[in-house]
Amino acid sequence: MLPIGVALAALTLALAPAVPARSPDAPGVAEVALSVPTSDGLTLAATLYVPEQAASGRPGLVLVHGAGPGPREKYRAEAVAFARAGIATLAYDKRTAGYSLMQRSYKQLADDAAAAAAVLRGRPEVAPSAVGIWGFSEGGWVAPLAASRAPETAFVVVVGANAVAPLRQQTWADVAKMHHAGVEGSLVDASTRTFYRMISGLGMFPEPYHDPAPPMRALTVPLLGVWGAKDRLTPPVESVAGFRAALDAGGNRHYTLRTFADAEHSVRTTATGFDKGTDFAPGYIELVTSWVVAVAAGAAPPSSVAGTGDQPSPTTEVPPLAWYESAWVQMGMLVVMLAGFGGFWLVTGWRAVRRRGSAAPRSAKLLAGAGLIAMLGGLSYLGFVQATRGRTFDPGPMLAGRPVSWLMLQAVAVVAVLATLVLGVHYWRDRRDGVLLLPLTAGVLFVPWAVYWGLLLP
Repeated sequence: MLPIGVALAALTLALAPAVPARSPDAPGVAEVALSVPTSDGLTLAATLYVPEQAASGRPGLVLVHGAGPGPREKYRAEAVAFARAGIATLAYDKRTAGYSLMQRSYKQLADDAAAAAAVLRGRPEVAPSAVGIWGFSEGGWVAPLAASRAPETAFVVVVGANAVAPLRQQTWADVAKMHHAGVEGSLVDASTRTFYRMISGLGMFPEPYHDPAPPMRALTVPLLGVWGAKDRLTPPVESVAGFRAALDAGGNRHYTLRTFADAEHSVRTTATGFDKGTDFAPGYIELVTSWVVAVAAGAAPPSSVAGTGDQPSPTTEVPPLAWYESAWVQMGMLVVMLAGFGGFWLVTGWRAVRRRGSAAPRSAKLLAGAGLIAMLGGLSYLGFVQATRGRTFDPGPMLAGRPVSWLMLQAVAVVAVLATLVLGVHYWRDRRDGVLLLPLTAGVLFVPWAVYWGLLLP
């Protein structure tokens, strides 16, 4: 009988409702361990934050992550603050299956958010008709999409959301980092716009051209949008304007768009937009909680826009690669250049060992050496910029707004071009040594390649 008794006890525990437990470091807030079943069979761990001794019929709010993997504890500060104001707040772990740096689906993430909202609506503390979705950053693309796919959603809150496509937003953000570091010139465009277009062309930038406007136009429920005036990851001025235009086009008459001064992407205090304080901008938590409570009570405020963003530069369109820019064309050029420059050294080395053939002209040696250095060094440096850019970028020593390392590579590239011209003249006059075609062909291809990647631009 013992195994039967153990099984019955386990079944009883599994079916028992989750009970709030007092949060040890958040007085006045209780936590409930829950789980969210997704449409594709995953189970996402979740935590519900509610006021201690919470009464039934409270408004509910589901928190949707920004970009990147992360546990639900990442948004604990927001969840605790909202719960203290009387809002039952659910935070769940972001999925890892089907989500990575190079793979994601906003529709799938929206379905996860809708599933979390369904769990929240089933809780006794919550009024089922008063559950909304809060989305931060990337979640600002997901939350409106989730609401448009789940008509039970009562309202939407977005923070640091984008009204432009992800590829356009990412390019703008990285340009802002480079300019903040004092970098100007061709390196900025090569390491942002050109680099990301290539990454997208390789299929390594997920959802590059997601259009946020259709889900926003489909929203008929109240929406609260919040931005930091000094947001350097999301263009605050264009995002507010884009949300306003899309919501107006859809006939939404209950949106509130607010921009907080001296606040960064996550609406924490900031001096420059690149530093991040520990405190939320004054009034942010109060705005969210009072707005949610009012909407849940059926008193959604009329549409309004307040605050001014500080956006140093406009975003620019990032079109897909043309055929002549494609990854296959780029790869072919790299292979030919590597074979030409490297093959020249192999042949001349073999000749030196066998003591056969005449010595190669200096221009050929200079071209083969400078071409290899500029090609491999340029790609390595662009990779270094991507790997170290992070929230800010340290370019090291600079001259006239250009990192010295980049200027040195540009100088080597110029040497390669001059050597190509000299070798071309030499070969035109004396075509007896066909080996010279190796670096000469590579040098001819190097010129447009180096222009494309900024090595031959100011």
